[in-house]
Amino acid sequence: MDSLLTIHERGNVNTIELKPFERNDFLRLIGWVKTPEFLLQWAGPVFHFPLDESQLDIYLKDSLGNPPLRKIYKAMNIADRRIIGHIELNGIDLRNKLATVCRVLVGEPSERRKGIGLQMVRKILEIGFDQLGLHRMDLVVFDFNQAAIKCYEKAGFRKEGHIREARKIGTEYWSLYQMSILEHEWRLKRKKD
Repeated sequence: MDSLLTIHERGNVNTIELKPFERNDFLRLIGWVKTPEFLLQWAGPVFHFPLDESQLDIYLKDSLGNPPLRKIYKAMNIADRRIIGHIELNGIDLRNKLATVCRVLVGEPSERRKGIGLQMVRKILEIGFDQLGLHRMDLVVFDFNQAAIKCYEKAGFRKEGHIREARKIGTEYWSLYQMSILEHEWRLKRKKD
């Protein structure tokens, strides 16, 4: 069972718990994804708009293997038990000890800009490095998503490269940053925090 994570952010105590994402969470997640642009920003090209239960059934199935290809979580506010976010560890490669952090979303608008995203990222890093014994975790983020980039850097991720015009939405192309963190960097950062 995943442990609780308490983070002191800007003098406030915000607590979340990551719990396994389940079928009964589908409608909440679908409700958070209101536009094709938002879907692409959150999920990359994995899903198509509108997001629906059949797509999420396939998505969830990949998390049920042994070992799973991905670990999918909902973020729960411990104080009032509300589900407020979503996060995933994908492409889990235990042989090479690496995985990708993805589909990070603070879905409840009232919970954004409160440090919840940072708590979610720190917790998924704890799961990857402490529970799964990973050596490296990476992610990609759209280069215009400055709030997410700042969050990931605060958690210890470093930019590794710029992937130019890699995703098409309408007539535009969006570019991404590749970011990563190694286990020893995370342990050092955790001691400092």
